[in-house]
Amino acid sequence: MMSFLSENVIPGNHGKVFGTDAKKSVDLNKIRVAVLEIDGIKDFLFNLEKFPSEFTVHTSKVVEIVAIQKIVKKMGFHAIPKGMFEL
Repeated sequence: MMSFLSENVIPGNHGKVFGTDAKKSVDLNKIRVAVLEIDGIKDFLFNLEKFPSEFTVHTSKVVEIVAIQKIVKKMGFHAIPKGMFEL
């Protein structure tokens, strides 16, 4: 079931975690630069300890998840949103 929270990244400390199939640091860096250009994205963090690689975005306003996915897809990779909140 789709909801406001499942379709958007909302401002706050928790951010939104995405899994990605990008592996090379040069590709991950390109993704970081592109995502940071989206209006409302204020922070982008990698978690390379996980497999597949993950990144977390924090926003200053509501940002649609699909906007992030489109940017990453243009680079030839995927951005799969993880669960609502990490426990």
